[in-house]
Amino acid sequence: MTSPNDKSPEQKQGAPDPQQIIRRDDVSSGTAAPTGNGLLDRVKAVLAEPNDSTHKTLAVALIMCLACSIVVAGAAVMLRPMQETNAALDRKRNILAVAGLLQPGEDIEKAFANVTQRMVDLDTGAFTDELDGVAYVQYVAARDPALSEAIPKDQDIAGIGRRARYAEVYLVGNQNDFTQIILPVHGLGLWSTLYGFVSLDSDLKTIEGLKFYDQKETPGLGGEVDNPNWRAKWKGKLAYDESGEVRIQVIKGVVDENSSAAAYQVDGLAGASLTSRGVSQLLRYWLDEQGFGTFLENLRQQGA
Repeated sequence: MTSPNDKSPEQKQGAPDPQQIIRRDDVSSGTAAPTGNGLLDRVKAVLAEPNDSTHKTLAVALIMCLACSIVVAGAAVMLRPMQETNAALDRKRNILAVAGLLQPGEDIEKAFANVTQRMVDLDTGAFTDELDGVAYVQYVAARDPALSEAIPKDQDIAGIGRRARYAEVYLVGNQNDFTQIILPVHGLGLWSTLYGFVSLDSDLKTIEGLKFYDQKETPGLGGEVDNPNWRAKWKGKLAYDESGEVRIQVIKGVVDENSSAAAYQVDGLAGASLTSRGVSQLLRYWLDEQGFGTFLENLRQQGA
């Protein structure tokens, strides 16, 4: 019987163990299974290098970038609900402001309780319940071919390219009994697209207010569209004449109050003729039949 301690002549002569051969071959070929501490060991080795080592500098920079990206991504996810809530609150604040309903220190949600949001199909000029107005974002829908249409260049006086099929409107009161109707408007100024609201009285032709909540025009020039003194000049102006034609415009210079056209004119912005023209053009577009014109005419015929 062969003893366990008996060795073959090859083993007695120092022949390597087959298992050791396999392990050495795996290592040399790079196919050895990585150990759990392999990556950590490499990191430790790099960090142990001198501070002026290129490897260490790159490794530290990479680790910092990864750590910062994780923190930023986590913060963005956690703060998103708060950001959405603040954005919705800011929109309500601007709607109340353009209607002259925002009082200092007043609770916005409480003041907004008397405002009714409805969706409008701009093609038919009728109210619609096809879309959820809470989740709808008009300028985002304008990029979706299924929810928008391209505007022919000769008709695109507001310079917006595409127009969403649906738009939200806000009624101070309700659909059957409102004192103001607030319409979202936007169009190209000099450097940016101006986004805002225009509020019309229940006669659907007298302007109660105009407010831009997002614009990047030149501060002190076109940026004066945000100036409360200039915004105050809009109250009481007429958007339409007796024939129903859109007449409101921002003129160059100061309005001559003795002119027969004074009711349809607003003082121009000094040194910002292109921004002034942009405001005129965007209002003309959205108040005409391509925008809310058909919808407003339907309301007039219904005796709104």
